[in-house]
Amino acid sequence: MIKKQTSLALSPYISLYDMIIPKDNLLRQMNELVDFSFIYDELLNVYCQNNGRVAIDPVRLFKYILLKSIFDISDVDVVERSKYDMSFKYFLGMTPEEEVIDASTLTKFRKLRLKDTNMLDILIAKSVEVALEKGIIKSKSIIVDSTHTTARYNQKSPRENLIEYSKRLRKAVYAVDEKMKGQFPPKVNNGILEDELEYCQKLITVIENTETIASYPAVNEKLNMLKELVTDDLEELELLSKDADAKVGHKTADTSFFGYKTHIAMTEERIITAAVVTSGEKHDGKQLRELVAKSEQAGSEVRDVIGDAAYSEKENIGYAKEKKICLVSKLSKTVTHHESNRTNPNTFEFNKDAQRYVCQAGHMSFKKMSTRPQKHAKDGKGTVESYFFDVEKCKNCPLKVGCYKEGAKTKSYSVSIKHHMHEEQATFQESDYFKEKSRERYKIEAKNSELKHRHGYDVASGSGLIGMRLQGATTIFAVNLKRIITLLNEK
Repeated sequence: MIKKQTSLALSPYISLYDMIIPKDNLLRQMNELVDFSFIYDELLNVYCQNNGRVAIDPVRLFKYILLKSIFDISDVDVVERSKYDMSFKYFLGMTPEEEVIDASTLTKFRKLRLKDTNMLDILIAKSVEVALEKGIIKSKSIIVDSTHTTARYNQKSPRENLIEYSKRLRKAVYAVDEKMKGQFPPKVNNGILEDELEYCQKLITVIENTETIASYPAVNEKLNMLKELVTDDLEELELLSKDADAKVGHKTADTSFFGYKTHIAMTEERIITAAVVTSGEKHDGKQLRELVAKSEQAGSEVRDVIGDAAYSEKENIGYAKEKKICLVSKLSKTVTHHESNRTNPNTFEFNKDAQRYVCQAGHMSFKKMSTRPQKHAKDGKGTVESYFFDVEKCKNCPLKVGCYKEGAKTKSYSVSIKHHMHEEQATFQESDYFKEKSRERYKIEAKNSELKHRHGYDVASGSGLIGMRLQGATTIFAVNLKRIITLLNEK
């Protein structure tokens, strides 16, 4: 049963907050900026209204998860810090002497209450609403780009994950006291998951029993991360380690990652107005329509879209013209390919960073050849580019039906290049307006860096698209609120 908490409970110590927490404290400013009661309305349907014991305040649980995104810490650490950090207690709506929750409650809250909600769009829309109310957003342009996030388990087995996390813990301990090496249990290397779990449990016990070592923050954080991994039951661990939703994406022809992409739209004031989370292999340009639609639904007026060459494909140019939007994206012939009728074009995505095509299984072409009919030798028309894939991978691919012909010695995907389809866009990109707006694009690169390096968005905190969307929702919400507060303080 859900019960709203409309104000702080009465306490003889409540005045401590005014004495200890300064007016410019980030969490205090966030509390004053946003009315978090909207969380009740969004989660109303996932709680029983008239039966059962009173549930822990969902706004408080949501704020715990928000704190995890702001400070990039584990469930255990965010709960532990809320025991003694008065700014945490104030933000969470607790009295100074109030007891904290058990860390496992946050896991249950995410899995049982948030998994079926569209928190990504809800939280972005709420932060944009606040920005509009405060007069922060004045521009009518959005800057679009994507940032990649590596899957938490990165194609590793449960045993490999345990080995990696225990290694991180040992390194943190050695940085404090190398003599601890003699007290650790002997390592196991027999390939058996159960034995590796037993080793990790013994390692945890040794460190916890040495309080002087376990009390170091760097050690304690690694210890809590390993404990979270070990205490997961084997079935859940096996499920997470596979992370079926994550796919291989490519930054260049030689570098790749296994995980997800978050496609972002942001105003010139650096307020994120929309986000779309996909698996890692998805093409940036295909998400443009959804980013524009979501930005408009959130309340932003869109007259210009600023992006790199990945967004200049012919479908986007036509869409921008239809919507009377200026598409500030340089033309690239390699992303304005004419869809071939030989193979379903939707199963192949062009990667603008690597300048190669990627199939639906995430495999990248390794070679490109260009041919042109003799009659077009002088005018440059009719060029066909063929992209070749590793046929050995195709033979064993689970998605080969309808794509690879058994016995074939090669596998290629061919596209026709249209050189003279985009005269209007080519003329526009030479204009002063285009060049002026293009200078705004650097802002989204800085925003991507902030998401990754300050808020842990470089690695997924959970598994699957659902987990990634929730991480994106809280992280982007936190980043937007921080930006709004910064701009308000500058006024």
